[in-house]
Amino acid sequence: MVIGVDVGGTNIRAGLERGGEIIHPRNAPFNTRGNLRETLDELTRFIRPLFDHDVTGIGIGVPSVVDVDKGIVLNAANIPSWERVPIKDILHEAFNVPVYVNNDVNCFALGEHRFGQLKGVRNGVGISSGTGLGCGLIINHQLYSGTNCGAGEIGLLPYLDHNMEYYASGNFFRVNYNLSGEEASRLAQQGDREALKYWDAFGVHMGQAIKSVMYAYDPEAIVLGGSLSKSLNLYEASLYTSLQDFIYPESVKRIKIYQSQNPNIALLGAAALVPEPS
Repeated sequence: MVIGVDVGGTNIRAGLERGGEIIHPRNAPFNTRGNLRETLDELTRFIRPLFDHDVTGIGIGVPSVVDVDKGIVLNAANIPSWERVPIKDILHEAFNVPVYVNNDVNCFALGEHRFGQLKGVRNGVGISSGTGLGCGLIINHQLYSGTNCGAGEIGLLPYLDHNMEYYASGNFFRVNYNLSGEEASRLAQQGDREALKYWDAFGVHMGQAIKSVMYAYDPEAIVLGGSLSKSLNLYEASLYTSLQDFIYPESVKRIKIYQSQNPNIALLGAAALVPEPS
């Protein structure tokens, strides 16, 4: 069995992967404001109850760019003390099994390719929209992380007067309407007309993000994840309308856009970082 770990800006999640399923999932708040020793001790203690002699490796997704070969986390988002942290070596010393580290959205895309909506897709993209906006890339059936694990950072692309993440993540609702994405969704699902307009506007921006992905990578399929993907029914129409001025209309006809269905897909993707025994 393999342990998959997903480190977020506020929570840690982990579980054992067996046969494409997550068993014994765990979820707990993460004190991201602690110092380096405190956060690493907290991470190790959180993983410990899942570890036994059947575990052959640990895969971990982090909100950061990563030196993938050395397993060093670089400047993790929302975890100030994680500026240059050799997570691979630290967890290997603690558990004495191979450890693999990658970006959290890359793990999401890998999980979808191995076990979810992108299974069988040669070239696909996983877009995660929640606190931030990012994407993971599957190219020729392989996860592509880029030279510095920075491939797919579409949220940082310049867009309008800010960047793409400013408009196509939960930030859009916080800044413009003083609402969380969850609050905006609840109002819209109840039929609030103003909230429905908010989601129509959000769909236009998400459509622009998807067009950027299509121009850059020309994928067969895209899967939407993250907290805002749960409200896809509220912005799907305006998203597709936004795609209609894409310069290659045949690409729009062919592209498949899915909604992520498995709440444990990022854990499955983290676990999939560990190579299968040969």
